[in-house]
This record gives sequence, C-alpha cells and structure tokens, in this order.
Amino acid sequence: MRSTIGSGRRRRLPLILLAALLTLSGCAGAGALGAGGQTLVIAIVANPQMNDAMALSDRFERDHPGVRLKFVSLPENQARAKITASTATQGGEFDVVMISNYETQQWAANGWLENLEPYIDASRGYDQDDFIPSIRESLSHQGSMYAVPFYGESSFLAYRKDLFAKAGLTMPKNPTWRQIADFAAKLDDDQAGIAGICLRGKPGWGESLAPFTTVVNTFGGRWFDRNWNAQLTSPEFRRAAEFYVDLVREHGETGASSAGFSECGTRYAQGQAAMWYDATVMAGTNEDPASSTVVGKSGYVAAPVDKTPASGWLYTWSLAMPKVTENKQAAWEFMRWMTDKNFVRMVGEEFGWNRVPPGCRQSTYAIPEYLDAAKAYAQPTLEGIRHASQENTMTEPVPYPGIQFVGIPEFQDLGTRVSQQLSAAIAGQKTVDEALRQSQEYAETVGQAYRETR
Repeated sequence: MRSTIGSGRRRRLPLILLAALLTLSGCAGAGALGAGGQTLVIAIVANPQMNDAMALSDRFERDHPGVRLKFVSLPENQARAKITASTATQGGEFDVVMISNYETQQWAANGWLENLEPYIDASRGYDQDDFIPSIRESLSHQGSMYAVPFYGESSFLAYRKDLFAKAGLTMPKNPTWRQIADFAAKLDDDQAGIAGICLRGKPGWGESLAPFTTVVNTFGGRWFDRNWNAQLTSPEFRRAAEFYVDLVREHGETGASSAGFSECGTRYAQGQAAMWYDATVMAGTNEDPASSTVVGKSGYVAAPVDKTPASGWLYTWSLAMPKVTENKQAAWEFMRWMTDKNFVRMVGEEFGWNRVPPGCRQSTYAIPEYLDAAKAYAQPTLEGIRHASQENTMTEPVPYPGIQFVGIPEFQDLGTRVSQQLSAAIAGQKTVDEALRQSQEYAETVGQAYRETR
C-alpha cells in the first residue's frame, strides 16, 4: 500500500521552507577548528532525551580528543525550519542534523543527505539489523539508510488503572474508539478536575494532526485517493473529524484547542486526566517520579481502532549527515556513539532506565533493568512500532508514504493549515463542516499539482 512520489517529478520547495530561507540567521560554519582540533556542529531538537545526550557528550569528547562538539538545540518548529533551510540550500552550517522519518526519504531522494551504508558496514559491532525493521525501513531510500534512529515511537493509550477500578470499568487490550468515548464520558469529573481524556488540539502538522490523522485512518478516511483527489470532505473523513472534535469538546481537557503533547503530558502527569492518547514516549515521563504524581497508576494499551486492526503511528527522531559535510568520518563517529547499544546502557546507568531512548533497538527490550523499569509500557511500545504500517492502519491505498503525516514536502504547510481549521472547530469558532470545506480547498490545490505532473 505504501508508495513514494515519482522520481521523475520536479521537486518543489514547500512554502514553509521558502519562509525559512528568508529568515534563516547565520551561524558558525561547520567544521571550524577549535582550540583542541576539529569542531562538529550538531543541530538537534530540544527535548529531554536530547538533553541527556548533551549531558553525556563529554564522554564522546574524552574518547575523541581531537573533536569538540557544539550543539545547536532549538524547539521543534524552529529546529525544523533551520535544519531544512540549511540542508536544502547546502549551506554547510551543520555537520550532523536531527531529522525524522518524514524528512529522510524525501531528502535522500533529493540528494541532500549522505548515504550511511558505507559507514555502517565499516563499523564493527554497530549492528544495523538490531534496529526494529519498521524504524529502519522508514529511514531508508533504495535499500540504504540515510539516517540512524535515536529514538522511535508509535502511539498508544495511557489510562489510570485506579480510576477505572473505582468506576468498575475494564480496559480491553485492544480498545475501539467507541469504547474509549464511553469510558471518557463515565470518567469525566469536573468536580475533581479530571478530564475523561486528553487529546491534542494545538495547531501544527506535528501537533494535533498526528493523533487526528490516525483517527481518520482507522475510520476509513484518507487525505488523497490514489489519483491525488483530496478526500477531506468524504463521509469517512467527516465522521472521523466529528468524532474527534466531539470527544475532546465534551470530555477532553480545558483549553484543548491550544493543548499539544507537552500540555497533555503535564495534565496527565498531574492527575488531571483519566486517559491520554499520544506518542509512546509519554510513558517515560508518566513513570518518572521527578515529573509525575501518577507513577505506577497507569496501564498502557494499543492505539484505539474503528475499522482497522491497528492505528498507531510511526515516528523516529534520527541523526543524518548533510551531503556537504566536510568532516564526514568525525560526524559519523558521533552519530554512531549516540545511536549505539552502549549509549542506551550509558543513559540507563547514569540517569535511570525510564530515561532510555526507546523504540529503536530490539536489544533494548532484552535488558533486564530496562524491562523492570518499563514493565508497564515496554511491550505495548514495541508491539505498536512493529505493527505500524499503512497495511495495518489504513483501509484504502494512498499515493503517499506516512501514517500520521502525508509524506510530501507540501504537508508542512497543508497540515498546519488544516490543523488550524481543526483547532477552530474544537474551540467552537466554526463547525466541523466549515472547517473541512476550507481544508478541502487547501488539499485540492496540492493534489492538483501532483495530478498535473503524473
């Protein structure tokens, strides 16, 4: 079912990239000579797992005395814009960049990234086959890896076992969305300040559009049919949108139209939601005593479904090397260090096993200390990632790669526009039909461009 965009098609830069090119600020060029030798400039997304890597980076410098690391750590939206602009224009600002499986195959096809297979093959003990197959394939182009994963995720549902027991409810291992809606209605408790469920409503193609699109998929909808006809006003897409908006408006968190992953995570960890559907990496935060008041109180089950056997998404933050990087071997040595089996153990021993980057290496799920710390969520995470394919999560063929995103450059702009419409519907500023009609117009413009180049 999965497909890629035709190689003969002239690739166009999305609007968000054009904007980034205009606003890109300069930074020190990659490969500058530091006082101790070579300096590698590494662009990464600011989140807890990456912060742990930066905290441990002195270990790498100790073992590579001729190399100094310089990190450029930015919030996700800023990081995407800066990394995209630099890589697309071959600016050379960065030796290593953090990108996802959304960018990797597109950028590899464009010739923007270094093929990592020769480096992997020459690295004894790196064990490429240890990567979970769905993750490895999502970072590959024409059989070669162009990025190596730092952590991977699918999506699943967290629920408060104590609240379910108190209400006399039992969570199935593989729930349906209708069951989840019923549970949310019964567990909604305004007096106690507990929402029935937390769902993202914050605008952004990587925010509310991620969980929402998995609901669209399992309800039988799709963004485009095989001929690139937009499908956002189809009965299936409309039913999914009405369900999502109604659920979050009736039983979701306060201020849902501006709640993203971080906001939902805070609410759930502070005991303000009975359920939370989101990325599997949430579990580490939920079970961390330093950030959560509900440690040990949660159960984790597969992403809810409607018409499909599975509905979880597939995503990975990974490290790639821009084609123009001058210090390729040093850059690879850092990439190898940060994605190796030994790094996983280093994080666990230094910061605690709940802080381990999950969802990439199969060997992680054989470490006794990790399995003990992550016993509530390790297996659901692994199963979610393994089953994350279009064949399992969609009902009809589509012309684009991706599960929770449409794997084309234009989706950064299209998805953000549609997410703004969804947010407006959640906020009660417009009806679902009004939001979908406007969204359909946006999608038709994109689809027409692809039909014209078929």
